[in-house]
Amino acid sequence: MALKHHEAQARRVVTGIDADGNSCIVSDENTPDRFAGPGNTKCDIWRIDNVPTSYTDGPGLEGGVVTQPPKGGLVFRVVTFAPDSEWDQTLGYSDANGQLPGTIDAAETGGVPGFHVTETVDIVTILSGEIVAILETEETVLRAGDTLVQRGTKHAWSNRTDTTVTLQSVMISAE
Repeated sequence: MALKHHEAQARRVVTGIDADGNSCIVSDENTPDRFAGPGNTKCDIWRIDNVPTSYTDGPGLEGGVVTQPPKGGLVFRVVTFAPDSEWDQTLGYSDANGQLPGTIDAAETGGVPGFHVTETVDIVTILSGEIVAILETEETVLRAGDTLVQRGTKHAWSNRTDTTVTLQSVMISAE
């Protein structure tokens, strides 16, 4: 079965200042910084090492698509999830470094695959489709237009539909 989420792309348009001091578009492309895993495809748009940042800094995406932002920084990404029925969930979620950091064994989560925790505050907005955010004590369905603020809690994602779901996320380094 072809995994449609592997085809997911995110267009990144970056503005800047031209030689005459006028605002302009300096790049317009599908982000080259993608990671297609078994259950989702992550398209990193921009990573910032620290705040405040410089207007002239580049995208900061050296080292491939990694889940955690730099300490004191943030990452903005677009993620497309496959339906649960289309992939082996025992594989869990991964990035360019392998299994997600903070992954919790499904045996410790009542059999829920993909449970993990990151040292971040995540602001997640669903762009299309619907996904279930699973926490230790409850879960909720998120649909297009809904936003979840995930504050360093153990969580997992489940796409119980028959179509892909796409979301955008700002992951902010936190303590």
